[in-house]
Amino acid sequence: MSKPDFTKIAVQKQVEAMGCATFEVGMFNPQYQDKQTGEIGERMELRTWSKDTLLKDETIGHLKLKNMKGCNIYIRPAGEHRLTLVDDLKGATVDQMKATGFQPAAVVETSPNNYQAWLKHGQELPKDVSTAAARLCAEKFEADHGSADWRHFGRLAGFTNRKPKYQMESGHFPFVKLREHSGQEYDHRKELIQQAEGVIAQERATEQQRREAWQNRPAAQERQGLKTIDDFRHDGRYGGDNTRVDLAYATYAVSHGVPSHEIEGALASRDLSHKGSPKRQQEYIDRTIGKATERARGGVGR
Repeated sequence: MSKPDFTKIAVQKQVEAMGCATFEVGMFNPQYQDKQTGEIGERMELRTWSKDTLLKDETIGHLKLKNMKGCNIYIRPAGEHRLTLVDDLKGATVDQMKATGFQPAAVVETSPNNYQAWLKHGQELPKDVSTAAARLCAEKFEADHGSADWRHFGRLAGFTNRKPKYQMESGHFPFVKLREHSGQEYDHRKELIQQAEGVIAQERATEQQRREAWQNRPAAQERQGLKTIDDFRHDGRYGGDNTRVDLAYATYAVSHGVPSHEIEGALASRDLSHKGSPKRQQEYIDRTIGKATERARGGVGR
């Protein structure tokens, strides 16, 4: 009688608890060697598989081999989905989640006494709302904010955690363990989704107000003979590269004492939706002004 495949059992229970039809599986190799150049660096090999394909013996065997050769195995839903990953939790925090109406659909122990929890919303969320929900959960449960976005990878149970710091004296690595797999939707999902939608609405309203304020601004800069951001956008030296334009204008504006809120409005006067959520857009603006300030202090752009 053949022995049960505990890895396959763990994978099956986890994907069933997550409840998705299609998954993206990442095989991350921190020591990948390029066959042509010989250079060593990080590499994420990504595959999109249906649940049925993921559970095939040959797929599980392939992942086992990758894991044995040093890859860490990760999973996330493919496309927009109904889940939120809450990362870097202690066992007491998982208990707190359950006690306060945020019961996880699945709990994965990624390393000794360190957990990831998947929350199931019961409905598919748009990317921005999903990211806002993840940020709210990270804040509420003091989880990893760096993992709080709409499509972050979690670990796949049944494989070893290959981070060097977890290697044991025997040379082995600890297994990633599936601790809970109820597949249930948490009690306070409607309230959290409403809160996330409110966050997005407020961010959009703030962004719109900033754009309108810039569009309706007094013509002080023009009266003083200062260049506007449109002058930089029409300058052929930047070749239509809006990122270069933004930094060049911001450096010039900072150097000439233009108020920060006016610089923000100018940068936001073009469509920044490709940068991501309103929060990501604001981070881009803040980062650009920060770089411009450093350059202006060094005498660049005067």
